[in-house]
Amino acid sequence: MLQKLTIYPTWVPYSNRMAHTSQNKQKLVDRIKRIRGQLNGVERAIEEEQECGDVLLTLAACRGAMNSLMGEILEDHVRFHLLPQKTEPDPDTNKAAEELIEVIRRYLK
Repeated sequence: MLQKLTIYPTWVPYSNRMAHTSQNKQKLVDRIKRIRGQLNGVERAIEEEQECGDVLLTLAACRGAMNSLMGEILEDHVRFHLLPQKTEPDPDTNKAAEELIEVIRRYLK
């Protein structure tokens, strides 16, 4: 059985590659499976020539689910990669990170 080779940019330290998602890994995988199920539903609806409105509603739900997943991963990215992990956080840096996270959440809604 062949193994998939993952190539990372040389500027990304090995230890920082999505290490922060390991805590929520199963939760994220479950969300992806639900999204995949929704997309399969869109495919079936199109194959069965269902009403356009129903297909569009399901597509909107897929988009919302993808945006939510992206927002969660972006939030984790900001918290893990932009905020210092080993030192006491600077209140200004913390505030800036929280503002960025809020902007991301609003943008993705």
